[in-house]
Amino acid sequence: QVQLAESGGGLVQAGGSLKLSCAASGRLFSMYNMGWFRQAPGKEREFVAGIRVSGGMIHYADSVKGRFTISRDNAKNTVYLQMNSLKPEDTAVYYCAARWRSIQIALLEHEYDYWGQGTQVTVSS
Repeated sequence: QVQLAESGGGLVQAGGSLKLSCAASGRLFSMYNMGWFRQAPGKEREFVAGIRVSGGMIHYADSVKGRFTISRDNAKNTVYLQMNSLKPEDTAVYYCAARWRSIQIALLEHEYDYWGQGTQVTVSS
């Protein structure tokens, strides 16, 4: 069982930055691939970024590539999402998710085993 808790969301102007954190409980955090998803009002939840167990493989959605950076600190049981050059269309609830270690980074919601409660990110124009 893994419990996830996101933090770091808030209101920011377009062009600004935010850093989200996702703290995980349990001793096996390093055995999980981690992902960030987001869900905007009226839209489906979508993949944002994912990172493998050791951080050796990373994948981004095209919409955030070059602006967002995912990283993890296995010693702290935490995964991060640094978001720069934010745009109003980045406004959404951001969720972190955990998937038992696999070769590929999963892109689909149903492939993840555990989810956090989400943190709101609002980007004003």
